[in-house]
Amino acid sequence: MKVRNSLRSLKRQPGAQVVRRRGRTFVINKQNPRMKGRQG
Repeated sequence: MKVRNSLRSLKRQPGAQVVRRRGRTFVINKQNPRMKGRQG
């Protein structure tokens, strides 16, 4: 599993979704599940 420390590079990936849950910002990707991240 690859987790990046910058969300900006993650949201440019194809299939990426920026989701806000419980006051945190997550990037999830069904197309490429290795590309995920969390902020906050």
